[in-house]
Amino acid sequence: MKITKSTIIRTVMLLLVVLNLILKAFGLSPVSTDEGEIGAIVETVLEIAVILAGFWYNNSFSEKARKADEFLKKLYESEE
Repeated sequence: MKITKSTIIRTVMLLLVVLNLILKAFGLSPVSTDEGEIGAIVETVLEIAVILAGFWYNNSFSEKARKADEFLKKLYESEE
């Protein structure tokens, strides 16, 4: 299942509406909801998420990942 860009933008817009309602209830100024600006923010957040996911999944941080790397290294050495 692929989430479309428009679905993400609509979800962010909905969250902004809810945030604005909360801010208005407490007497604070609401967040601007310019569509182009929201699109740019969503794209930036997605880009950062992709960068972080790529970094996390391509590097062995967890104990299991380090053990798997060691196991894979031994497999390659046994093939030689």
